[in-house]
Amino acid sequence: MNFAHLLRPECFDDLIGQEHLSGKNSPLRMLCEKEALGHSFLFGPAGCGKTSLARIIAKEMRLPFYELNATSLKIEELRRIFEQHKNSLQKPLIFIDEVHRLAKNQQEVLLPVMENNSVLIIGASTENPFFSLTSAIRSRSMLFELFSISNEALAKLLNKTILNHNLIIDEKAKEYLVASSGGDARAMLKLLEFASSITQSITLTTLKSLRPNALSAGSSEAGVHYDLASALIKSIRGSDMDAGIYYLARLIDGGESAEFIARRLVVLASEDIGNANPQALTLTTSAMTSVSKIGYPEARIILAQAVIYLCASPKSNSAYLAINSALDAIKSGTILEIPEHIKNSAKNYKYPHNYGGFVKQEHLAKPLKFVELKEIGYEKKMREWADNLSRH
Repeated sequence: MNFAHLLRPECFDDLIGQEHLSGKNSPLRMLCEKEALGHSFLFGPAGCGKTSLARIIAKEMRLPFYELNATSLKIEELRRIFEQHKNSLQKPLIFIDEVHRLAKNQQEVLLPVMENNSVLIIGASTENPFFSLTSAIRSRSMLFELFSISNEALAKLLNKTILNHNLIIDEKAKEYLVASSGGDARAMLKLLEFASSITQSITLTTLKSLRPNALSAGSSEAGVHYDLASALIKSIRGSDMDAGIYYLARLIDGGESAEFIARRLVVLASEDIGNANPQALTLTTSAMTSVSKIGYPEARIILAQAVIYLCASPKSNSAYLAINSALDAIKSGTILEIPEHIKNSAKNYKYPHNYGGFVKQEHLAKPLKFVELKEIGYEKKMREWADNLSRH
């Protein structure tokens, strides 16, 4: 018994977890009800309802529905559909899953029918497909994002399934079904379906024998990859050790390479900590070398040490701001002549070590200010030293 198939939503009101698209006042739904929706691309995580939404659109707009997959799509197949509906009063809705995998020649075949609106193209992907589609297709389309289904919505769907099929299931099993499915309704229903095929009384033990660990989005998926990396960096920047370790664990569990994580930590050590704690760059560089030699699973400990150290370090972005400010000035035309006494062939250069380590002399043709040292960590000592020199 295929629960996912039997419970597939038939109309907008049945679609769970995507109220921003299925609600009565949502733009997509209103366009469908007016039969005015144009070519559209849907993207979001697995099991969030992309195919179901495409079917609902076809039903609402009363269009013949063709479901294809970009990984096996043949151009002849597309042309047969075009020809079949060439003189039809109803244009077909062609739904293409994994649309980000469309080859350039396949996209070129779609372009003319998209231009003359003889068909309606709906694409779906777990990745944002606009990065892989040509500008010509992008300009003729709309993009709609779907999100992971909330645990609350999953719980409602689960209770409906249990009621409809007279299933016996304890509370801990129900909690595990929801919590371990990672916002994927299809995955939740599949696990329930397999468990119900084994026993009439479903328990947590049965479920865990089928799915020992909770599902999580692998970090290899582009959107998840960048979101998790961003969350890790921002948690460290915010000095939140527990959040930093959590997102590090998500990246590791999702299959992210230790080398990628270590490189991001090295950049953060300079960009967000800098001279407030110069040792941060040394430690993260050492971590980067270590994980490249050791690898998982032990590399996780090295990365965890680095993340905790960075979280607990004072933060300063003065180096980041200084170099960006200087580059902006140069791009804006601030190109100064190098003073004669500091050129390579200089004769009047004053060697600081001959003056006890510092001697006042000009190094710029006119004064410029890029560096603003902060009153934090080691950088406070650097500022005090620099201020003392300026008084000479």
